[in-house]
Amino acid sequence: MTETIAPAAITPRGLELGGAPPEDFEPVAMARLTLRKARIAALATLDPASGFPLATLTNIATDVDGSPLFLASKLALHTRNIEADPRVSVLVSSLGKGDPLANSARLSVVGRAERCTDANARRRFLARHPKAKLYADFPDFSLFRVRVLGFHPNGGFARAGEIATGEVLLDLTGCEALVAAEDGAVAHMNEDHAEALALYATRLLGLPEGRWKATGLDPEGLDLVCGDESGRLVFPERIGDPAALRRVLAQLAQEARGRL
Repeated sequence: MTETIAPAAITPRGLELGGAPPEDFEPVAMARLTLRKARIAALATLDPASGFPLATLTNIATDVDGSPLFLASKLALHTRNIEADPRVSVLVSSLGKGDPLANSARLSVVGRAERCTDANARRRFLARHPKAKLYADFPDFSLFRVRVLGFHPNGGFARAGEIATGEVLLDLTGCEALVAAEDGAVAHMNEDHAEALALYATRLLGLPEGRWKATGLDPEGLDLVCGDESGRLVFPERIGDPAALRRVLAQLAQEARGRL
């Protein structure tokens, strides 16, 4: 039987106080975007001796389906906690202007941390955090993947709740060809289509000029980074194979050039 944490209603918690949900609150879309754009996260683990939670900071990336990935050394206290009890919580946030509690999108992820040896997951993490290549091969470091059991999105007052994991994590059924081609497609975009990547970032996403690079793709979007900046290009439709990817990327490039 698959382990899950039963979600509460998606209805914003503001209703519990008699308020009305904001019309623009889309918890699933917010959760997906916040998770895909995140590069750092607060990681909470359980101390086996005291039972108290320990919160630390970690670099984060996502696997193709959206599951969080992080790299950790066995010398770190949080890794020793995970080895004793794999239950974790991860908090990611996209800071807005003004009061962060009112204007920042954040997402809490609850699950179990498991060591991950998948080569593509490792590539995705290192593409997101290239400086980690300096120590990722050290014998004390391991890549962990969070087997997600629950999500709690929060976009500010009256914008909080739980949503089902299947509404955020992607079902990759039928997308095997795209997943197999991801590594080559990302490399090709970075080597031969740097102009298009920059146009996606600046013209479609409103991000600053720079040397934008793709770090990963999935059926619903393309992940971009430039220095400390990150972006998520959401496709206009779900795609499942390399041919559809080429068509959608060409369409988006044409749209971006039309905004010059």
